[in-house]
Amino acid sequence: MKQCPKCHKEYSDETLNFCLDDGAWLLDGQSADESPTAILSEPGAIATGFRAGEAQTKPHITATGQTAILHSVAKAEPQKNFGGHAEKQSFFANKAAEPQGKVGGRRRAKRLAGAGLALIILVGGYFGYRYVAPVNLKQIESIAVMPFVNESGNADAEYLSDGMTETLISSLSQLPNLNVKARSSVFRYKGKDTNAATIGKELNVQAILNGRVVQRGQDLVLYVELVDAQTENSLWKQTYNKTMTNLVALQNDIARDVADKLKVKLSGADELKLAKNYTANAEAYRLYLRGRYHYSKLTSPEMQKSISYLQQAIESDPNYALAYAGLSDSYRSFAIAGDMQPAEFLPKAKAAANKAIELDDTLAEAHIALGVAVFWSDWDWKAAESQYRQGLKLSPNSADAHLYYAHLLSVLGQHVEALAEVKHARELEPLDLRINALEGQFLTHAGRSDEALTSFRGIFELDPDFWLAHTFAASAYIEKGMFTEAVSEARRARELFDGSSQPMAFEGYALAKLGKKAEARAVLDELLQLSTTRYVTAYHIALVYNGLDESDETFAWLERAYQQRSPRMVFLKVEPKWNNLHSDPRFQDLLWRVGFPR
Repeated sequence: MKQCPKCHKEYSDETLNFCLDDGAWLLDGQSADESPTAILSEPGAIATGFRAGEAQTKPHITATGQTAILHSVAKAEPQKNFGGHAEKQSFFANKAAEPQGKVGGRRRAKRLAGAGLALIILVGGYFGYRYVAPVNLKQIESIAVMPFVNESGNADAEYLSDGMTETLISSLSQLPNLNVKARSSVFRYKGKDTNAATIGKELNVQAILNGRVVQRGQDLVLYVELVDAQTENSLWKQTYNKTMTNLVALQNDIARDVADKLKVKLSGADELKLAKNYTANAEAYRLYLRGRYHYSKLTSPEMQKSISYLQQAIESDPNYALAYAGLSDSYRSFAIAGDMQPAEFLPKAKAAANKAIELDDTLAEAHIALGVAVFWSDWDWKAAESQYRQGLKLSPNSADAHLYYAHLLSVLGQHVEALAEVKHARELEPLDLRINALEGQFLTHAGRSDEALTSFRGIFELDPDFWLAHTFAASAYIEKGMFTEAVSEARRARELFDGSSQPMAFEGYALAKLGKKAEARAVLDELLQLSTTRYVTAYHIALVYNGLDESDETFAWLERAYQQRSPRMVFLKVEPKWNNLHSDPRFQDLLWRVGFPR
């Protein structure tokens, strides 16, 4: 039994191939009481229902009563409706030469089977392209390397997972036409169960790279997976089995493989950057990762650990330029954030940075480290600017280089340029709380305290316990004349971090301006007592005296700060709390000696 798919007329004559009423190709083996069948067919082989000349650019499903027909992407003219007798005769005359009977039926069946197979391939190819090719064939231009998960069952191995993440971010950031999200952006997801689609949307990236690290003694296993952020499909995955002695090679392998899967087009220079090893010594590299892990904590005890591990890394490889640059950062931060003796630690920071440049003058981190060291210790603005510019030349997307250059411009009073630079740094690392806090400080020094406070409120939404932002917020509230709020912020900063005397100085100054001079003197006495047991910059003591309007004591302690080479003296020109002293010749003399023009 045969049936016309269009008019549903049935024919018992097996030799007929076409409907006598409308010329449609007859279908075998279906009677009127059988269930509908999905038939894959090319347009033109049956009546399609498309208007004459309609372009068919993608598959269509056409309902024809009992049959669902999936049309392919192949373009064909719709079948004419043979309604007239003359057209029927002409049509069948053209078909008369086709073989009949069993042989013709077998050939016809083969043709049908071949056509169906071809169409299946076409349709499969279409959907394969539609749902797979847009990711696999298109070059990925943005990626987030998520914090690798430490699955070693040992918290002490956390430095390894974090360090490998940061190293990979740094390596991939060297590649052209690839937007790699910064550490501050991705590390906020650490420890959180967030799906790839959410991360992709929030970070505006096309792909996510996940990793899991397992260390067992000297054995190291790393599982890496590249995921399409839109569909959450896995694009590529790889397992790396290495020993700790092959740690350096492992990092290179991962960076190279990821770049290959992202289809990043590399020049010879790009390939050299990607393959560059700062050390071939696996133990030195491991110690470096430990040092940087503790450095990121930014507390005095962690800084001490950082210095120790970086010194060990250098002992393992005396030519390890990157370790020297890291050591310079740790020495400097220990002196600045931890209120340590600047005469002891800042020269060491400068020496380590110089050594890094001596070993590798193409290392951007080394030039940036030297620039920061001479900024804080030598008050040499031109030398600092030269190093920052060299760092930016070598690494234009270095958020640190833009941030520290902004710091220099700010203390020189070039506020418009400073805010432009720090904005660039923030755009590169939008979730770096340190950058956001310093931008607030620069705004305060530029006389824009309202904007600074808005910035600090944004920081507190991300991390209400970031002590530096509370410290700078206290300063901004002072400039607004909101001394009660300033005291509250300063005390909160002290609760969160007791390693810095800066919150105490702002607290004492605000209390004095609030008229609570007894409480201000209590804070002053606390600072003086503290200075007998550890280093406290005389600059902060002078600030409280100035809040109490005791100018002679203020200048005496500012002179001590100058003799100490206190790093805080760099703020002398732009800190608004000194504005009442600007007309005093003693203040102008101090400005000139620190390096500011008269």
